[in-house]
Amino acid sequence: MIAKVSLFSVLALARGGDTGADAKLSLTKELPTPGTCGGLKDVYKMYECCGNTEKKTGLQFIPLPDKDQQKYGPAHNVNPCEGQKQWLASQTDDAFQNVPCKIDDVVSAMEQAGANVTKGYNGMRETNATPITTSLFKAGLCPVNVHWHLGAEHLSVGEFDEEGTGPSHPALIHPDDDGDLRRLADEARLGFRCHHYNATAPGFTTEYKWMHCADMHVGETYEVHWPHSSAGKCGTPNQYQTPFYDGVFCDQATVQLVLGGNATTYENIGVQSQTFTVINDEAFYYPDLFRGMIVDGDWGTDMAVYTGSTTGTSRDNTVCSAYTPITWQVDRKCHLISASSFDKMCADMKNQRDDMSGDLYPHGARVLVATELAANNQQDR
Repeated sequence: MIAKVSLFSVLALARGGDTGADAKLSLTKELPTPGTCGGLKDVYKMYECCGNTEKKTGLQFIPLPDKDQQKYGPAHNVNPCEGQKQWLASQTDDAFQNVPCKIDDVVSAMEQAGANVTKGYNGMRETNATPITTSLFKAGLCPVNVHWHLGAEHLSVGEFDEEGTGPSHPALIHPDDDGDLRRLADEARLGFRCHHYNATAPGFTTEYKWMHCADMHVGETYEVHWPHSSAGKCGTPNQYQTPFYDGVFCDQATVQLVLGGNATTYENIGVQSQTFTVINDEAFYYPDLFRGMIVDGDWGTDMAVYTGSTTGTSRDNTVCSAYTPITWQVDRKCHLISASSFDKMCADMKNQRDDMSGDLYPHGARVLVATELAANNQQDR
């Protein structure tokens, strides 16, 4: 559910940004503690509310109760999706472990993601799979998770690519920095960046006071994924799950249809993908990033649709994912989104029945999938 040093770096410097070539982000995974009196006091000061009780802050409170104390909702009843990834492994003799991309220098793995989604591009990996071209909702799938990657895993030339730039924040470690990146206990590889960053504009350089997300930075690029499945517990308190595999494979009867050859993976599993640059500007606030990609105006209209695999940094062009083929629907454009939109999404994640804390920080970006591993069925929608 998943850049190199070049002349582009020179162009980036002219814009006052950093390409982040081959960089990794040191992760703390330390989640802010929301709802404390100290936090409320800080916000009171930040918005200069003293003596201005009628002043509008642009904020509102939402309940954030102790789940263990609730009489209804998230703390109660068994989560039927928990452990479904392990259940699938037991049903298939662990057939979905990562696999070699090639055997004897011949491509053996099925199609992979994230691919180049630039209009006109097509991969070379032959496939008989046909991606879902309607909305995933119309195809009977529901979102079962949301998570995001540091930088873009997909490549869209002119939108998120090697020329993209972003902030040079202290947690971003480059290969030529002192020390060995491999020694980091937690790290996230940086993917492609967008072209929106402006080192002279306060919206890109003034850090936001994050209350719910961890390891996030204003000015940075993030690719958001919404895995969907027809085997999810759609419309129930158990719809959203971490890890996302638990949500994707929750309904065992539907999964058995696929395992028995009576249904296909690419008709029953799909991922929406949309890439953003985070800006500290409430003009770019969107209230419900949690439930799926934004389709509004020109958002979600220039789409690349293809079949691929799950992503993430445990895979590259040597080690491939066995969770394939699944439908990918990728917005080719990069959009500005407010930091508060992401933070609101993290707050929504905390209020789900399942513990989604493992997805409240950015995950590393897989290296761009080689053309020989990308499906030859990419189309526009």
